[in-house]
Amino acid sequence: MKVFLLALWEVLEVVLVAVITVFLIRSFLVQPFLVSGASMEPNFSNGNYLLVDEVTYHFRAPERGEVIVFEYPGNPSIYYIKRIVGLPGETVKIHNGQVRIAQNPSDPGTVLSEDYLPPGVMTSGDITETLGPTEYFMMGDNRNYSFDSRSWGPMDQKYIIGIVRLRLLPLSDIKAFTD
Repeated sequence: MKVFLLALWEVLEVVLVAVITVFLIRSFLVQPFLVSGASMEPNFSNGNYLLVDEVTYHFRAPERGEVIVFEYPGNPSIYYIKRIVGLPGETVKIHNGQVRIAQNPSDPGTVLSEDYLPPGVMTSGDITETLGPTEYFMMGDNRNYSFDSRSWGPMDQKYIIGIVRLRLLPLSDIKAFTD
């Protein structure tokens, strides 16, 4: 009986350590995310299973072009995946299908090079938005079918969960995303 109890105790210890380890990793380092919708196509599709790095932005600021997961500012219980287009302090100008980034509202700005979009994609809207010191302008890659900062305005940094690092599913599309 003593041998059985010792064996049971060892099994419980292993299970407890595993559960605590998974909890700590999921809570503080990496979070899974399931893409729902077509707003990031063709780069991310409905049903893609992603891993989101929650640590990087504790050591550096988000950068333009990164794909992040964040809480929707209108309802923080909803999570979105979008690409960072405008950084704090910049002015984002959308006109005639182009996205321009300027350092102030009077500056005409520079056309944003968006190599991640398919050729010929035009960005709808006629917007000039100057971002605050902690605000980002977010846009989906599927510009015609994305509910993003063009609709709900800039997003505050406090809503950012993390940066997308790995696509696990579907297996045919496994990919790591690096800085």
